[in-house]
Parts: sequence; structure tokens; C-alpha cells
Amino acid sequence: MGKLVEQGLEDWDLVIEPRNNIFQLHLKELWNYRYLLVMFVKRDIVSVYKQTILGPVWFFVQPILTTITFVVIFGNIARISTDGLPQILFYLAGITVWNYFSETLTATSNTFIVNANIFGKVYFPRLILPLSKVISGLIKFAIQYLLFVLALVYFLLRGSMINPNLLGIIILTPLLLLIMAALSLGVGLILSALTTKYRDLNFLIAFGIQLGMYATPIIYPLSALHSKYKKFIIANPMSSLVETFRKIYLGAGELNWPGLIYSSVFAFIILFIGIIIFNQVEKTFMDTV
Repeated sequence: MGKLVEQGLEDWDLVIEPRNNIFQLHLKELWNYRYLLVMFVKRDIVSVYKQTILGPVWFFVQPILTTITFVVIFGNIARISTDGLPQILFYLAGITVWNYFSETLTATSNTFIVNANIFGKVYFPRLILPLSKVISGLIKFAIQYLLFVLALVYFLLRGSMINPNLLGIIILTPLLLLIMAALSLGVGLILSALTTKYRDLNFLIAFGIQLGMYATPIIYPLSALHSKYKKFIIANPMSSLVETFRKIYLGAGELNWPGLIYSSVFAFIILFIGIIIFNQVEKTFMDTV
């Protein structure tokens, strides 16, 4: 009987077995299902704005309205320093970076709950869905990044005191995106595992992201902070990323290499932990959801 079972298994192209080892991640499967990943990315982009009047224009509307709000409230009313930079560029730089992180984190944190019906019907590597959110988020980032570059060129032509570092832009922009992707995916995976059991977290995620923005130098520069508060803000791994982005594109901000290394290490440790937790929860989440 045992030989018949073994012979039968050999006839199958794919054998799905439970994962007994927490480090048994099967990341190679992601490559085998790469076409499914592309399909999910297309779905994420098309489905959101398919039945809207403005369509992809909404990618521009949100950062523009947010920037105008920040200029009026924090720039003109509160008169918070922008390190001598044009207010529009200062806020738009921070918003462009923060939007990618926050939107990707929010999307990945709902992976199990939103896709419960799909998970219950067919097998595929579950990690593909949160990974598709990271990639589709890059496309949205590219559109908002284009808006930022256009604004940057406009102010450069006007003779504003801006000193972009072309070499820094070429080298560090991909690195910043990689760190943000790893950080948002890692945190999102951990939250997605927790929300399957504790639904109250869904209400806290949006609130926590909003608080996180104020703990990141989006509406203020690090240079404006007192030393006793600055160390707490630097502990936020997103702070070094935002400041580095402003430094290489606008010439103002802090390019702190130890802080950037800290953000990188923190992001990839969180990503590793998130993948392990995600793979453990996916075995039993259908019983919880």
C-alpha cells in the first residue's frame, strides 16, 4: 500500500504539504507563480479607479490637496520651519515618501480578511497577494513622484535655492524605495496576521498610521527639533528615509548614514519576522476568519 501511495505521488506535478518548520518559507514558489503576481498587480491598479470619472488623475489629486492643506495650516498659520525650502516642495517631498509607505502598509495589513474567499477556494503562495500590493504601490508612487519632479523643475527654473544631488538621486532613490517596501511589507504582514484574530486592530491601523506621520519629519524638519525630542523621532525608521529623500532632491535635510543603516537593518528584520508570522498564520486563518 505504501508503495502505491509513493507511486501515486510521483505522478503529480505539485504536492502540497503542511509546513512544520517555521523557517520553511518556500519563497521559490513566488517565481513559479509570477504570472499570477502580475495579474494581481493589474487588478489592483485597474479595479480601484475603473468606475471613477477622473481615473488615475486621483493619484495626483490626493498629494496636491494634502500639500495645499499643509502649506496653509502648518506653513502659513503655524509657521513651522521648512529649512529654507519652498513650502510646496518641502511638504510634497515628505508626502510622496509617506504615501507609498502608509498605503502599502494599509493594503497588506488587510490581506487575510479581504481575500478570505480566494484563499478558501484555490491554492497559491499566499505571500503573492501582499507582494502585489507592494508592486502596485510602486506604480502609484511613480505617478506621484512625477508630480514632485515637475514641481522641482518648476522651482529650479524660477531660481529657488534648491540643490539636488544627481548622483545621490540615482544611487539612493532605489535604495530608499527598497527599504520602504521591506518596512511596509514586514509591518503589514505582522498586522495581517494579528487582524485575523483581533478585528479591533482594523480600527487602530488607520489611526496609528496618522500618528506615525506626526512622528516622522513630514511637516517639520529634524533641524527644528530640540535634541531631547530629536532622538525619539530618529528612532522612527521612516525619519531617516524622509530626510535622505529631501537631502538628495532638495539639498536640505540630514543625510545620516548611521540612521540610514539603522532603517535598513530594522526594515529587513521586520520583513523576515513578518514573513515567518504570515506563513504560520496562513495554515489556520480560515478557521479564525
